Amino acid sequence: MRIALHLGAAILLAAAALPGQTLEQAESLWKARRFFDANEAFKALVAKEPTNADYKVRWGRLFLDHGQPSDASDLFKEALELKQDCASAYVGLALIAADSFESSAAELAHKALEIDPKLLEAQELLARLALEDGDEAKATEESRKALQLNPNSVQAKAVLASMDFLADKKDSPWDPREARGYETAGHFLVMNRRYDEGIAFYRKAIALDPQLYGARSQLGINLMRMGQDEEAYKQLETCFQNDFQDAATRNSLKLLETLQKFDTFSSASGMLKMDRKEAALLRPYFESEMERAIDAYQKKYQIKIDKPIRVEVYPNHEDFAVRTLGVPGLGALGVTFGQTIAMDSPSGRKPGDFHWASTLWHEMSHVFTLTLTNSHVPRWFTEGLAVHDETASANPEWGDRMGHEVLMAIKEKTLLPIAELDRGFVHPKTPMQVSVSYFQGGRICDYITEKFGWNTILAMLHDFRAGEDTADVVRKELKMEPAEFDKQFLAYVEAAAKTPVENFENWAKQLKAINELWKAKDYDGVIRDGKAIRDLYPDYVEAGSVYEFLANAYLAKGDRAASTAELVRYEKAGGRDPEMLKQLAKQLEAAGDKKEAAAALDRINYIYPMDNAQHTELGSLWMEQGNLKGAIREFRATANHNPLDPAEAHYLLAQAYYQNHEREQAQDEVLTALEAAPAYRPAQKLLLELSASEEVGTPPENVNK
Repeated sequence: MRIALHLGAAILLAAAALPGQTLEQAESLWKARRFFDANEAFKALVAKEPTNADYKVRWGRLFLDHGQPSDASDLFKEALELKQDCASAYVGLALIAADSFESSAAELAHKALEIDPKLLEAQELLARLALEDGDEAKATEESRKALQLNPNSVQAKAVLASMDFLADKKDSPWDPREARGYETAGHFLVMNRRYDEGIAFYRKAIALDPQLYGARSQLGINLMRMGQDEEAYKQLETCFQNDFQDAATRNSLKLLETLQKFDTFSSASGMLKMDRKEAALLRPYFESEMERAIDAYQKKYQIKIDKPIRVEVYPNHEDFAVRTLGVPGLGALGVTFGQTIAMDSPSGRKPGDFHWASTLWHEMSHVFTLTLTNSHVPRWFTEGLAVHDETASANPEWGDRMGHEVLMAIKEKTLLPIAELDRGFVHPKTPMQVSVSYFQGGRICDYITEKFGWNTILAMLHDFRAGEDTADVVRKELKMEPAEFDKQFLAYVEAAAKTPVENFENWAKQLKAINELWKAKDYDGVIRDGKAIRDLYPDYVEAGSVYEFLANAYLAKGDRAASTAELVRYEKAGGRDPEMLKQLAKQLEAAGDKKEAAAALDRINYIYPMDNAQHTELGSLWMEQGNLKGAIREFRATANHNPLDPAEAHYLLAQAYYQNHEREQAQDEVLTALEAAPAYRPAQKLLLELSASEEVGTPPENVNK
């Protein structure tokens, strides 16, 4: 049962009903996990003493323990309105912020300690936050401060023990040997992508305290991440039935029910799990890229993955978010859990917003770097290599372009030192710092590869596997201090981004002016000003790019060749708008360049392969060029994706099979076409040709002529 927060008249009513409630009674009910009764007791207490800030804090902690952080936050804030120096309220807000990995958590914990320097929980939280940032020296310092306040601090011991466990020490003198301590160790092992070990600690936690449902829920969620859905459901259902129904638990249970509508396909490249409504359409494209990526990475990283790599594709982004964090609202496109990849389906995003193949290669890179280092690689390095691989290993047109937030970070010199770069992913100070950190990690890997060679990257990965930290690895493999590396890297980045950084404000101003010229149909002005600023920020390929204005302005003036040239520049710069790529294909085909027209349409398959008309057009172009395997794939995509004209779709597929000497498949498809439309003449004619050619043994290419 979910506790509901009632104020006003409801509180007064509760006070009348429970006049004898005391704080001790409320706490006892809470300890016995009688959440509803404890809630009623706190409600009565607050009604009797509405100005008692401590009651509100404890009530808030009840909500927090029950997985209702929003209600808890409201009560902590109310407590601070009543008592500005309420340290325990600041701790409550800090815990909520920490659970969301917000950078304000440390500030709130410090505020609590300023008010009460002996507040153990705030000091313990600072130790946890430091280790989450990967700063072991600071985590040790903060933990020892907590132990000075209380030599038996479970959380301080757990942080110190977690560092030993992360360093592969089987035993630690700091082993807390308590359920909540093992819960904390599980948190850190999972956070460092060591899921099997994290699961083991969560098991130890609930073995000591079966009613520690927060740990049990995390056990279930992480079992689900590792593909162990049956046990995951049992653990989460146990939580739910015992009134632990936080958002992550509820959402994960719903997702496990949703996954019953998915089909699993096994192949030489691994396992693919997809919603059966779109599996027939997407499966060939995903399996092909999985195989290509695995083959490339096995050679590049010099390692073979023995277990099948599992890829799960979610048409509903919020299902993917729940699969990842247990709650909706995730901004990411894909995530890797050991050898399991979960990601958005192209159908779950607006066309052009998402390059699914680039995301798949990004996540597949994680599988190899995590496996190679036994998950000991720092977050910044595995993310940096994944960003690097999107273009260096997959396709130079893929990967994200240099965004405005990156330009500002370079201009304002806010890129993080390499030894602290993990912080940009874990506790970003601004929402944009995460995307900037992805960019920085990727560019660092580009820079090291260019200056020191790929073998240096491999050597660094092996160093990380051995347990060395970033600073030591930089000294060992790059032969310089981290500060010197930061200096050289910053010069490299600034040189590469010099033109867009220096000209961004002028570029943005002129782009707005070009938009006004377009509205006024001043195409000459659009062309004049567009050519002047296009190369000031060539990475900008989003909606309303200079490429788009120029291509359309040239087209309006009848200069198709110039329009096509701008669209080609857009394509090569990494433009992803399917409509612009289709426009390019149309213009190339009209100019007689059918090979490049097909290539432009094929690019859309890696961005938004949900458009039947695009598949049909590409299939026809490939038929003309003799690429029968490609034509079969495209016509089959249309036939498997609710075509508007099923008879035509299956007829075209039958024709492609026929041309490729696959007579049996051709006959099946032509019969399917006639089932949809018995009077469809092209299918009738093809069926007769199939029968005639079978009788006389005529090769299909001669019959089709």
